[in-house]
Amino acid sequence: MGIQSEVNTGGGAAPPVRLPFDQPDPLHSPPVQRELLARGPVHWVRTAVGDAAWLVTDHALVRDLLDDARLGRSHPAPDGAARVGESVLFGGPVGDYGTEHSDHARMRALLQPHFSPKRMRALRPRVEALTAELIDDLARQAPPADLHRAVALPLPIAVICELLGVPYADRERFRAWTQAAADATDRARSEQGMAELFGYGKDLVARKRRDPGDDVVSRLCATEGVGDDEAAMLSMALLFAGHETTVVAIGRGALLLLAEPGRWRRLRDDPDLVGTAVEEILRAPGKNTGGIPRYARADFDLAGAPVRAGDLVLLDTGAANHDPAVFPDPERFDPGRRAAAHLAFGHGARHCIGAPLARIELHAVFTRLPARFPDMRLAAEVGELDWNRRTVTGGLTELPVAW
Repeated sequence: MGIQSEVNTGGGAAPPVRLPFDQPDPLHSPPVQRELLARGPVHWVRTAVGDAAWLVTDHALVRDLLDDARLGRSHPAPDGAARVGESVLFGGPVGDYGTEHSDHARMRALLQPHFSPKRMRALRPRVEALTAELIDDLARQAPPADLHRAVALPLPIAVICELLGVPYADRERFRAWTQAAADATDRARSEQGMAELFGYGKDLVARKRRDPGDDVVSRLCATEGVGDDEAAMLSMALLFAGHETTVVAIGRGALLLLAEPGRWRRLRDDPDLVGTAVEEILRAPGKNTGGIPRYARADFDLAGAPVRAGDLVLLDTGAANHDPAVFPDPERFDPGRRAAAHLAFGHGARHCIGAPLARIELHAVFTRLPARFPDMRLAAEVGELDWNRRTVTGGLTELPVAW
């Protein structure tokens, strides 16, 4: 019996929980998520739009399934597939069911060279310089100031713009489109944002073909066999992924470090701790993603759950990163924790190719901020902070700080 049958008939099980889970404390994972972790590795749930899905919370199982060819992002009948939300990017199936694996391998082969260790090492000084400039600008402000707008938001945008060859002056426009495309609540807004972003990408590709530069978009345009539409699609995917999640990570990381003054002072007094602190920020308590959507390409048993072809399987990396079997006392944020086993960047064939860049940016921020502002503190209560709850990535809308 597959999940649809079990959900429709009850299957002798308790009614499914509904995503997203209620989260009273934004710095700690939802209580329901903790209960599910304690109960077992796989659970049937209802998504935010009411569709049935299997939610996987166990670290080892999530890690294996992230690299399991029995799961994919496409669906043979996408119009009738279960959905996580309304975003055209992340809400439901994407890609061609018949060619998904080869298409994904081609995409990685085209993009991986632009994120090679050599290129990332060459980019590091520029990231550090941009970080220093933004922190200098922040220091010239009179506190309180918004750390989100001063550092967390502009740094990843500036870095990805320079890497791709996207004009930084266009940031307000493409930021609005990426936010719209990621809207999990409004399908029409998401579709419009995606269309605007792709149209911008096609215009950018046309400009790069006429006047190439030393940047990723120009190099994609010069790659044999890459047409305008493919170059635009890949470029805009990088533009979105290359800044959105890092913006969220910088803001949440700063909040976690400032929520208890001892954490900030610890990092200030021991800069060698930044590397482990960055990994703990990526593992970070408080994430409530609801899981990475995948669709079963075959029938199989999943830790006792009867998965059927076409079923929606949600790989909850947020829950996996709080698995007490891997991370003792997982709700405690510890900048000194060795958290390298976290799954924030995925695993295997779909491991995020931009992970090294994100780490460089996070390392630059959390090396320089505590050194420049040793007494930085929150200028608002945690419960007063506003979070973006419409988009898939979420994150703070502002982070008031003083010094």
